[in-house]
Amino acid sequence: MSLPLLPGVIADPVNRTLRKVPAWPLYILGAIPPVVLFWAGVTGRLGVDPVKDMEHQMGEWGLWLLIAGLCVTPMRRYAGISLLKYRRAFGLLAFFYILGHLLIWLVLDVQILSQIWADIVKRPYITVGMGAFVLMIPLAVTSNNASIRRLGKTWRRLHKLVYAIALLGSLHFVLLVKGFQIEPYIYMAVILALLALRLPRTGKRRSLRAA
Repeated sequence: MSLPLLPGVIADPVNRTLRKVPAWPLYILGAIPPVVLFWAGVTGRLGVDPVKDMEHQMGEWGLWLLIAGLCVTPMRRYAGISLLKYRRAFGLLAFFYILGHLLIWLVLDVQILSQIWADIVKRPYITVGMGAFVLMIPLAVTSNNASIRRLGKTWRRLHKLVYAIALLGSLHFVLLVKGFQIEPYIYMAVILALLALRLPRTGKRRSLRAA
């Protein structure tokens, strides 16, 4: 196990405070930005292409929430701060934000059913994004205590799909933008770094065994 980088005098008070803060307010807070965004769109405050602006913003917020969920384990391992009880909220909010992103594209942007399927097949960034969303569905459906009890160890293996989902989400962003833009590569680098922090420190383990 990795030793926390933050001393107990910092991590312990933070954890005591977090234990008093329930996860359910996150769902209420998470519902506010889409409502504000939609209102800004219908009242003409999002510029010349409000549909694209809403579509992009919902997708980017969803990616933020996926990254927040990936931060939970490294925060506990390296900083000693436990955010475990918030991870389900991060994941479910990410799913509903990405669902909103998808619905804006389907209903407000493309609108034509035959064109939707053609775009999924022909445009790599849409193919990748749709693949990530499909992988999210079983995670959202099983993000409850009943599924954890019923699936047992399979539940943990299933929810490791979030690693692939986050990578596909960042790849979707990279393929989406025109020309070279640094922002999507920053997201991909952050996700890769967070996944790397989850890798077992085999070199350290070997040295301890040798000793």
